[in-house]
Amino acid sequence: MALLAWRLWTASSKLLRASLVLALLLAAASAVMSRQNYFEWMFNPIAAAGFIPAADAHLSDKEMVMAVRIGPQARAYPILQMAYHHILNDTVNGEPIVVTY
Repeated sequence: MALLAWRLWTASSKLLRASLVLALLLAAASAVMSRQNYFEWMFNPIAAAGFIPAADAHLSDKEMVMAVRIGPQARAYPILQMAYHHILNDTVNGEPIVVTY
């Protein structure tokens, strides 16, 4: 098998050799990327969110928020912040939640 591959390689043109090398590199890169979770590279969750009282929050009238209320506790997450991270781990009234946008 190796002898046959060597004879075909030496008999082929330079353009065909370059095409074969490019195809092998593309196949190797695809194999590596198939084992990667590239979404973790793009979307880094906010591990520990910092909160301020609602009276201290200064948002414009047009700024949108996502709101969560569990029992007596409520949280509001600004869309502008969530659009970058896309995911936030939080605890509201003792319940762990995942907020995503």
